[in-house]
Amino acid sequence: MTDTSDPIDRSGLRPRYWETVPLDRMTQKEWEALCDGCGKCCLNKLEDEDTGEVALTRIACRLFDDSTCRCANYDIRHQFVPECISLSPKNIEGSLYWLPETCAYKLLWTGKPLFDWHPLISGTPDSVHAAGVSVQNATLPEFEISEDEWEDHLIEEPLGCD
Repeated sequence: MTDTSDPIDRSGLRPRYWETVPLDRMTQKEWEALCDGCGKCCLNKLEDEDTGEVALTRIACRLFDDSTCRCANYDIRHQFVPECISLSPKNIEGSLYWLPETCAYKLLWTGKPLFDWHPLISGTPDSVHAAGVSVQNATLPEFEISEDEWEDHLIEEPLGCD
């Protein structure tokens, strides 16, 4: 059963398709439904130049809505944030290093199952927040924090998944 308040249309999907359908064979709707709504991909990241290690900051993209954990202008986000990455089966392998550890796309690409709190399993988009895995109400807008101070706002990953 799908929660009607879910901003992602998860209706009419093949049952447990993520367990049998490779990422590159999913429909666009199935692909989009994999997003758990945690908001971590919308956080600014810092990459260590020497090691390549990526750290998440609490600093969110200018379009991120901290209360809903969603992009405020998802469909036209590239007009405002041209560098925003549109994740796809074609570019996921090169994006794995910065994707959150709890990300469904990363989990499935690496052969791991979705967590029980994922909306496709729980049936509600709020389960990611209830599990403490999202960044809901925990971010700072990038326009309020100087890039020189981002290092002061690093967060541990994964959030709430012990």
